[in-house]
Amino acid sequence: MSLRMEFVERAKAGESIAALCREFKISRTTGHKWQKRFETHGYEGLEEQSRRPKSAPLATGEELVLAVLEARDKHARWGPRKLFGLLRRRFGDQTPSERTIARILRRADRVRERRSRRKLSFVDHAPHVLAAEPNEVWTVDFKGWWRSRDGKRCDPLTVRDAFSRFVLSVHLCRATTLAVREVFERLFARHGVPKAIQCDNGEPFVSVRSRGGLSQLSAWWMSLGIRLVRSRPGCPQDNGAHERMHADIAAERQAHPAETRDAQQRELDRWRQEFNHVRPHDALGGKTPAEIFKPAERRRPHVRPFDYPAGVAQARVRRSGELAWCGVHYFLSTSLRGLHVGVQHVDVLHVRVWFREIDLGLVEIAPSVSDAAYDQPTNNKRRNASRAA
Repeated sequence: MSLRMEFVERAKAGESIAALCREFKISRTTGHKWQKRFETHGYEGLEEQSRRPKSAPLATGEELVLAVLEARDKHARWGPRKLFGLLRRRFGDQTPSERTIARILRRADRVRERRSRRKLSFVDHAPHVLAAEPNEVWTVDFKGWWRSRDGKRCDPLTVRDAFSRFVLSVHLCRATTLAVREVFERLFARHGVPKAIQCDNGEPFVSVRSRGGLSQLSAWWMSLGIRLVRSRPGCPQDNGAHERMHADIAAERQAHPAETRDAQQRELDRWRQEFNHVRPHDALGGKTPAEIFKPAERRRPHVRPFDYPAGVAQARVRRSGELAWCGVHYFLSTSLRGLHVGVQHVDVLHVRVWFREIDLGLVEIAPSVSDAAYDQPTNNKRRNASRAA
């Protein structure tokens, strides 16, 4: 206020408006506006005025706001889209948009916040993956989908050997455990079983809300003796070479979709053939991936037994995902059904459960069976006793 008063008084005394604007570091438009307010309203015109517009043509009327809130009260589980469809029958073109309805509900505190489920498993460090020979590490991921010209969705599951860059599969399939497992069963039968598989934290590879992050697919991999390597969430650079291959698919096939989904699969098969057998790679000294890749020695996948250390008993997870221990059932995970886990006593009320090298956490046991659990011999003791006999 004091600066404006000084400005208009010096301007009234005859000083140059342009010079005063440069001195006060304001535009000439602002300077003339102050001078005009002073001439019209005196010193009161120099007071700070509200910048709120005089009219709000896009503001929602009171009747419409009340109608939105009444509809929400009647249909508490309906979202803005359904409420918009309901109100449109009554108000027609005057119906607020879905975004406006959502804003009204937020301001009236009528939005129920969904409680996010706590993640039981997460990765906070970059994986250390070093492939020194073929079939030591396979990488797997789903390439971002697109549509063929007939509108069919194309979701390529891509699998490659990390050492040789050999693309094992580019197969259009659904992101389900059954579909992905069928692809890997064919790959294992043809190329053998790798020592490790690297994947991201998406389904069906990993379930972050399951103990140890194990899904049915990754638990099956581990039961075959395959080490699971998980990338960090939201860090595609952890599997950068695989993402680079996806960029080639996007540029050479996704950018030119085929007429049908079947035709798109044939195009991807031709691309894989050229990538593996024709295209030289600088990282391979100018050789093709097919010249480097060799099938694994172990060609038949089968569940490999795991020797737990002394003091850890083995138990089989039931089809319901429950662990039967001393006559009592404790829910563990449906991802491990039919597989054996290790059970280690911690105290009278807790046991620690292992699936091979993965710690599945503590399970609280009933006090009535805790004493009996301590008296139960481990599988190692049973084997030693049978050998002595």
